[in-house]
Amino acid sequence: MSLAAPPHDPHAPRFRVRPPANWMNDPNGPFRWRGRHHLFYQHNPDAPVHANVHWGHASSADLAHWEHHPVALTPTPGGPDEAGCWSGCTVDDGGVPTAVYTGVDRHHTGLGTICLARAADPADPALTEWTPLPAPVVTGPPEGLDVVMFRDPFVFRHDGRRWALVGAGHADGTPSVLLYDCDDLTDWRFAGVLLDGHDPAARATFGSRATGWECPQLYAARDGAWVLVVSLWDGHPWTTGYLTGRLDTDLRFTARTGGLLDHGRDFYAPAVLQEPDRALMWGWSWEAREQGGADWAGVLTAPRVVDVHPDGALRVSPAPELHRLRAAEPFVTTPGRTALPAAYDLTVGARARTTVSLLRSAAGDGLTVVLDPEAGTVTLNRDGWPREEAAAPVVVPVPPGELTLRVLVDGSLYELFVGDRATVTERVYERADDIRELSVTPGASVTGWELVPPTNG
Repeated sequence: MSLAAPPHDPHAPRFRVRPPANWMNDPNGPFRWRGRHHLFYQHNPDAPVHANVHWGHASSADLAHWEHHPVALTPTPGGPDEAGCWSGCTVDDGGVPTAVYTGVDRHHTGLGTICLARAADPADPALTEWTPLPAPVVTGPPEGLDVVMFRDPFVFRHDGRRWALVGAGHADGTPSVLLYDCDDLTDWRFAGVLLDGHDPAARATFGSRATGWECPQLYAARDGAWVLVVSLWDGHPWTTGYLTGRLDTDLRFTARTGGLLDHGRDFYAPAVLQEPDRALMWGWSWEAREQGGADWAGVLTAPRVVDVHPDGALRVSPAPELHRLRAAEPFVTTPGRTALPAAYDLTVGARARTTVSLLRSAAGDGLTVVLDPEAGTVTLNRDGWPREEAAAPVVVPVPPGELTLRVLVDGSLYELFVGDRATVTERVYERADDIRELSVTPGASVTGWELVPPTNG
């Protein structure tokens, strides 16, 4: 089954991973197995609300065309995950795909357990059946640290050995990432605190608002640097950030610099897949509207290739496989006014101040992106499509000089890539009398393709 949205809902993305109906949140366990990318996600199969959390499952041979599979993980009555199979990762454990995830019982107060589930048939390229282990491998946080938030295991390799991170928050309001030795996935040993909110680089980058760091992810960049990604929790999902630095042989992470992972307001809980030649990332984009009568909620972003610039800043760009979604011919190649389809891939280049208008309201408001190469800023203004919180413009600082903006729009999901330096993810819900129209300042370069269902060729 493909991931196409019902035609009657113009807000529903058609080309990004989401279940056919009901709730979705965090991406989990991106994993490559037997020529396919597998992507799991938090999913309530019964209603478009956050409850009754399972692991949904989709897979793709090309990162463009995705297929649904049966639910992978289901809460076990009376088991350690009876109240939910929460976030985690997937690893190859001696030839057996293994999900490492957070189990919560009915009495949890923010403290999860670490559970395992094995693929029932590793020879099955679709990995449709999973068998949970009856007991958790970690029953709770280590003693003596006064941990009040404990969840979201992430397993990685370093110097030929397997380790894991777990997101945590402490009673005094300090967030942290805990480190475990898990070379044997059934025998986890606490190895200390990898990093906490008192770290100077972390405090300078994130401030002191977050009381917990969720969904920690760690990946190796091509230049030898390491990138630690955390989702900042302040009692609710807030935003996401990253720190780049060095990971020493003794597993000490020394942060060099950092920043926001995404400058938009609708991106959280990213998951990373470390591949031999690159790292891929997906994030969760939540609904920025009242649910109303919609029978679905949540979508995952397009896959992003993430790396590091020489100055330590994040390097991020859409996965090149997304070119497979482009129509055979572009619908626009010169600046001016052009009708926009409901889903498109647009690139604008600017050497001087340039305004890109993507949407017009009946009242004359515009959804605009202003590229200012001289000032080194890109500004998204969406005043005509207000949110519950203040809809102040999103201003992204970038190095001065020629700017390239790539915009991926799929229904209500807007993803802006400012060169390979920054991203902005926002949800914009068109009204019946809004006009999808592209307008670009003369002098800029522009090329846009409609997104179309991919072929398998």
